[in-house]
Amino acid sequence: MQESDIIKQVRRIEIRARGLSQQMFSGEYHSAFKGRGMAFSEVREYQYGDDVRNIDWNVTARLNHPYVKVFEEERELTVMLLIDMSGSNLFGTTSQYKSELIAEVAATLAFSAIHNNDKVGVVVFSDRIEKFIPPKKGSSHILRIIRELIGFKPTSRGTDISEALRYFTNVTKKRSTAFLMSDMYDDDYENALKIAAGKHDLAVLRIDDPRERTLPKMGLMSFEDMESGETRWIDTSAAAVREAYSDYYRRYSQKSDELLQKYGIDHVTLTTGQDFVKPLIGLFKMRGQ
Repeated sequence: MQESDIIKQVRRIEIRARGLSQQMFSGEYHSAFKGRGMAFSEVREYQYGDDVRNIDWNVTARLNHPYVKVFEEERELTVMLLIDMSGSNLFGTTSQYKSELIAEVAATLAFSAIHNNDKVGVVVFSDRIEKFIPPKKGSSHILRIIRELIGFKPTSRGTDISEALRYFTNVTKKRSTAFLMSDMYDDDYENALKIAAGKHDLAVLRIDDPRERTLPKMGLMSFEDMESGETRWIDTSAAAVREAYSDYYRRYSQKSDELLQKYGIDHVTLTTGQDFVKPLIGLFKMRGQ
């Protein structure tokens, strides 16, 4: 992709993501991701019904009258985007690749975060850590993230979700909100998922394409595995072949759903060529209840 094309795409995604985050997501985002905890605000005189555990004994002794500490929700979050850039996400049979959908969703989440004065960081991964962008605030930081995602070329094509989750938990010491964006085509990530979900507020956005669910009946066709590079000729006119193809998708979908449910991780599936707004708002509303 040429520099001029990257600039145009960054601008297009920026305009759409800003609009969505301002008009649709800000309130839902705020209620869904509530902050790390309670921060001290002030001291005031004790009132009937106040929790005696909040009495400030030093101030009380000095003024000879009971005073209590007042706490407010600590709103500022660190939002981490864990983005799968493996070969399987360079696939799409509609108006966009899965990687392009990921970039647009990531931009929308990032702008929603900075509207709430949150920091945003990124871990880009394949079967290794491809790039780490430390959490920061500000629109210029978000534009850098968008640009990186659009023009990024991974050094590897494989997928290792465990590696990404382990790196994330090691590099992010304080509890944060994290979005794992991936098609979840990996075999062994349960332990890392469990640890990450126990330490952080983790949500998973599974990305797919309609042609991953069903194979069209188009006769003999050549298929390339986007991660291994292996090419095979497949007779798509055979019903058994099409059923095996669909079963492969169902198996991986079921596996990830079961694991996410097991550890209480909120998740939603976003599909290329389809509006991601409704399912994403649905996820936010569910978390805000």
